Amino acid sequence: MKIVGLTGGMGSGKTTVCNLFLEKGVPVYNSDLRAKWLMNHSDALKHEIQLLLGSDAYTVSGELNRGFVSNKIFQDNALLTQINNFVHPAVFNDFELWKNQQKTPFVLKESAILFESGGNLFCNYVIAVVGDLETRIKRVMERDKLSREEILSRMQHQWKDPQRIEKSNFVIYNQGHISELKEQVDKVYQEILAKT
Repeated sequence: MKIVGLTGGMGSGKTTVCNLFLEKGVPVYNSDLRAKWLMNHSDALKHEIQLLLGSDAYTVSGELNRGFVSNKIFQDNALLTQINNFVHPAVFNDFELWKNQQKTPFVLKESAILFESGGNLFCNYVIAVVGDLETRIKRVMERDKLSREEILSRMQHQWKDPQRIEKSNFVIYNQGHISELKEQVDKVYQEILAKT
């Protein structure tokens, strides 16, 4: 079974592209969602995060205090690196368990920081989803209710599109037109199938 990484910056449309692959029967592992789930459900991970950031990292009900954690780690690169050193191995192991249950020629592993985390090294191919910066910022502002400054601050921790394009096997350009996206996804899907 082939592993196809799918990456792109905030607001690039990764979720929409993943949904189009899902419609074709391709299993999709969403690294960001699973990381959030693990940070809320893995006792070992919760313990590490609390040791690093203090008890305020979790609410009284035991849920990750996302606002508190985001404010801490996106203002301190050392803390961000330490959190990633806990979370990335947990996500890697979780993905391996999930992948071994799939029965398709290839699976998609979606990750906003696929290259930054080194996850691309475990993929047979990588798809980059790219788009206009201003469109991406607008999407994230509407979706996450973040300010432009907050979004730009978080984007600083991600690769820029030219870096992703250079290192990827396939590039999907998201200009916001679903029919164009479907055509590109279909073309990439057929090309990957031909290689499996």
